[in-house]
Formats: sequence, structure tokens, C-alpha cells
Amino acid sequence: MNPQAKLISTMSLLLGTSITISSNHWMTAWIGLEINTLAILPLISKTHHPRAIEASTKYFLTQATASTLLLFASMINAWFSGQWDITQLTHPMSCMLSTIAISIKLGLVPFHFWFPEVLQGSTMTTCLLLATIMKFPPITLFYLTSPSLNSTLLTLMAIASAALGGWMGLNQTQTRKVLAFSSIAHLGWMTIILNYDPNLTLITFYLYTMTTSAIFLILNTTNTLKLSTVMTTWTKIPPLTTIFMLTLLSLAGLPPLTGFLPKWLIIQELTKQELTATATAISLLSLLGLFFYLRLAYCATITLPPNFTNYMKQWQTNKPTNPLTTIFTSLSIMLLPLSPMVLTIS
Repeated sequence: MNPQAKLISTMSLLLGTSITISSNHWMTAWIGLEINTLAILPLISKTHHPRAIEASTKYFLTQATASTLLLFASMINAWFSGQWDITQLTHPMSCMLSTIAISIKLGLVPFHFWFPEVLQGSTMTTCLLLATIMKFPPITLFYLTSPSLNSTLLTLMAIASAALGGWMGLNQTQTRKVLAFSSIAHLGWMTIILNYDPNLTLITFYLYTMTTSAIFLILNTTNTLKLSTVMTTWTKIPPLTTIFMLTLLSLAGLPPLTGFLPKWLIIQELTKQELTATATAISLLSLLGLFFYLRLAYCATITLPPNFTNYMKQWQTNKPTNPLTTIFTSLSIMLLPLSPMVLTIS
């Protein structure tokens, strides 16, 4: 890809995200989302592979539909209340349409169908952007409109996302699809607490972004796309496979790693709200995700390829590890003791 075109796309991506998260008017938020969509399309289709073209087409169609619904919801709200302020979402139809539009943009169940396919057709770096930065503007809109949204609908979508993300991830052999369904399951955790503690939704998103970024950067460093190649990456950078295992377990939410913090706080808040059944259901559904994280960790660190078959040995690489990988993996593993400070800052 042309360096100038890549720079323009990246800067437009940052500009669109900044406009949306800093706006309080529906039109400026919509403009930021549109800039984001147009900026990421060249990055998805830059390989000129049929899968990449298919992924960019699917992404464009779903995001255009979501943007249309969001604009329609804001116009209905402005028509009945005279308000374009994002926090003044009062009309029931507008609340319903905006929930659907933001859910499509995020990839929440039942609007998840595009997300795994788009990630599968993209490069690892583009997958990192789609799974983290591109979800920040819709999450911000959810945060701003959270008092107006239907808690029953959000709870149902959250439980369905956690269930489907866990079930569908069990059968995958492609690392990008595994992480796509992992993202859907984590979105369920973020959505279920949105009505009761929106700040906790943001904390969960930040920690999820940090841990997922670490995993994508490690997979990009070792050039790993399938579970079968995960088994041979231990010869490339042996210490990195150990870090990869710990980061996966952190994403699964096992103590004493960082990923345990948001799940612990969400279960605690749901229990305070007397939603014990909901907390129990989503906790049990997280075990599905734990299974495929353990499978990935098992393939990366415990399974050695059989010695009696012919395969290409991957020698240790001299390519320097990205400094961001070191930072994100360290935070993903060791942030739990600093949880009081994290909560104070948030």
C-alpha cells in the first residue's frame, strides 16, 4: 500500500474517532462515524485478495446500514423533542433504533454476522484496529445514551452475545475468527452492565482493548494465522510463547491476571443490583470462552509438533519485537494488584 495513502487513512481514522468521542451533537457524531468507515476500507482491502475485497464490501454495507439507522433515530428524536443533544435521547422509537444501530456497529448478537468474516479477510494489523479502535466510538455513544436505553433488551443481547461468542469460538481453527468471537463475548460483558454502571463498561473496554492488542501484536510478530501453526511458533521466540499463554489466560479472566478485574467488578455490581440469576448465567457462559483460550494456550506452549512428520522448522527470528507488545503484555498480566488505582482513575 502506498505510504501516503496509508498515512491519510490512519490520520482519518484517528480524526473520525476523535470527532465522535468528543461530540455532543448527533450530526457531528454521525460525521465522525462516517469518516471512520471510509478510512478503514482501504486498510481492509489493501491486499487485493478476493477475501479482502469481500470483507471490505461486507463491512461497508453493514456500517452504512447502521449509520442510516442512527441518523434516522436522531432525526426522529429531534422531530419530537427538538433536541440534537446525544444525552437527550427521549423518544422510545429513537432509543430502539439507536440501540440497533450501535449494536450493528459493534457486532452484538443478533447483528454479529459480519464481524468474524471481515476479520478473517483482513490482515492482522487491520484486525487489531477493527477489534479495538473501531469499537471505541460506538461504545462512547452507548455510554452517553445509557440512561435512555432499555435494560431488558440490553441484558438479552448481552447474554446472547456471551453465549454465541463462546459456542461459536469452540469450533474455530483460524486465530482471527477465534478472536472475533472472543470480541463478541466480551461485548456481552460490556453491555450487560451498561445501564447500572456505565463507567464499568468503559473500564472493561479499556482492559479488553489492552489485552486483545497484546494478543494481535504477538500473533503478528510470529505470523500465526491458524491453530496448526501456533504449535510451531515456540521455535521462533520461545519467551514470547509463554507471554502469549499468560495473555490468553488474562483475556479469559483468570485470577491473578488483569482480565479478572472487569469480570469480578461486573459480577459484584450485578449482585448489588439483585440480578443474581443474570450474574450466574453470564459467569457460566464465560466458561465456554475459557475452553478455547485454554486450547490456544495449550497449542502454543504444551503441544509439540510430532517428530515423525515432515514440516518446515521455523527458526528463531532476529526481527525485534514491537515495544508496544512488551507494554501491552506487561499491563495485561500484572495490572490486577493496581486495581484500586485503576478504579480511582476511572
